Amino acid sequence: MKIMDLTKFQDKFSEYTELRVQENLSTTILIVDGDVRVNSKTNCAGVSARCFIEGNWGFASSSNMDDSSIEKVLLKAKYNAEYLRERNIEKTFEPLKVEENSCEKSFETKKAKKTTKELIDFAKAVYNHIKETYNDLASVMVRIACDDMEKQILTSSRAYYYTLTPRSNVVVKMIMDREGSPIELVKSFGGLGQFEDNFDEPSDLNEGIHKLYMQLKEKVQGVYAEAGLKDVIIDSSIAGLFAHEAIGHTVEADFVLGGSIAGYNMNKQVASPLITLIDFAHTAYGKTCPVPVYIDDEGTKGKDVVVLEKGILKSFMHNKETANIFNVEPTGNARATEYYDEPLIRMRNTCIAPGVDKLEDMIASIEDGYYLVSATNGQADTTSEFMFGISFGYEIKNGKLGRAILDTTISGIAFEVLKSVTMVSDELKWSNGGWCGKKQLIKVGMGGPSIKCKVNIGGR
Repeated sequence: MKIMDLTKFQDKFSEYTELRVQENLSTTILIVDGDVRVNSKTNCAGVSARCFIEGNWGFASSSNMDDSSIEKVLLKAKYNAEYLRERNIEKTFEPLKVEENSCEKSFETKKAKKTTKELIDFAKAVYNHIKETYNDLASVMVRIACDDMEKQILTSSRAYYYTLTPRSNVVVKMIMDREGSPIELVKSFGGLGQFEDNFDEPSDLNEGIHKLYMQLKEKVQGVYAEAGLKDVIIDSSIAGLFAHEAIGHTVEADFVLGGSIAGYNMNKQVASPLITLIDFAHTAYGKTCPVPVYIDDEGTKGKDVVVLEKGILKSFMHNKETANIFNVEPTGNARATEYYDEPLIRMRNTCIAPGVDKLEDMIASIEDGYYLVSATNGQADTTSEFMFGISFGYEIKNGKLGRAILDTTISGIAFEVLKSVTMVSDELKWSNGGWCGKKQLIKVGMGGPSIKCKVNIGGR
């Protein structure tokens, strides 16, 4: 994306105004059983503006990014805000809390970019290794996904940022046959950064691929879980999904205003004292988060939000407008996916904080239960009721891991599940390919430790 001097448009700003120029690039390579099924590149670029006049937002966008088009977008946003103001003359409002922030952050690789052919050759090499090494697989899929989000924003309060945030993944799916039924497992490699920085040689994935294969072999010989309320250990990979879906959405301030259960529980004990849950802006425990947000799409500096502290509900996630309603400071959670999208309150990097327990001690503490290792998907509502698909796990019998289990589900009320937590591991793992589908599909970070709790398992 061409970096622009946005200050030359400031004389067209009205009241409070945001101007955003954005380009999203996406590359996908998909190989299924040796055939290249997908080879695509998409580019979505444009400009948008928002104007806030007496409590009313006006928004406009255009795929054209020349000076004339940008000026028209600014004028149209102002017109839309004034149009709404004329029809909401009795609407009360408070001036937005604004900041003068500045940030430039790029994760662009310094290495030579791979061509499309080189990406296809990389995926083929991964596929060929799997087929040559493991001859009992019914089907193999290898997918390369590279997504770059590049933004430039200027607000009337002189908040400015430029950012290029890429993510690249290699996703491997293996399928085996079990008495005529397909049994599958999926593993994603990579994360923050462009492909050239995350992947050197296809052989670098061999260890992770072998682990996936061995788990699939165990799963094919696995058993169905016994349905009911069980003592379980939720692995860190699922804890991140749990933190995002079952808790995180309930504390987004727009959902709170819509009646989320969290709105009735501020400063109350809603989880075990072992649980602290944080939405990190960009850095956690000295390391860059999977989806770093230094300044959000309203020009607000990204601030960490401690949602739960020792089990007590402490904070919601806010944009500028909801921060006014709750009389707090905005937290930097306003994010938009494409240039034509308005910023929404979104999570960034949501995780449960690590505890002090060792995973082996947690397993040893369970007489009859399950160790749930990976999930396929998850959903929850604003009551914190959730259901997740479990794609891999083990029985725990007399404090030791037993047989693998076949696909199942877990469900319950998230806050009730968190109240049952008795152990939290001392590790922290982040997902490397999380997405959130709240109106706009956007990249998110999800992480956490393993937790011991009670949860309903669906069984067969």
